[in-house]
Amino acid sequence: MDINGQDLIRACSAIGAGLAVIAGIGPGVGQGIAAGHGAAAVGRNPGARGQIMSTMLLGQAVAETTGLYGLVVALLLLFVHPLG
Repeated sequence: MDINGQDLIRACSAIGAGLAVIAGIGPGVGQGIAAGHGAAAVGRNPGARGQIMSTMLLGQAVAETTGLYGLVVALLLLFVHPLG
């Protein structure tokens, strides 16, 4: 089997894209934990529902950026060809 430099770069880009997509696991777990704690907080104090929900959604939006950055990096690695 004869592997040239271009094939090696494409293979490493595919592996890197797969690793970058793994970055979506952390935000998924974090958002699930945040939603669970938010539901528990609303159950304890229903009067503060609006403030709890807005704070929880803001935290989830910040956590989701990590997953989106991983997706963007994966797409760049797959579809941008550095060698032409």
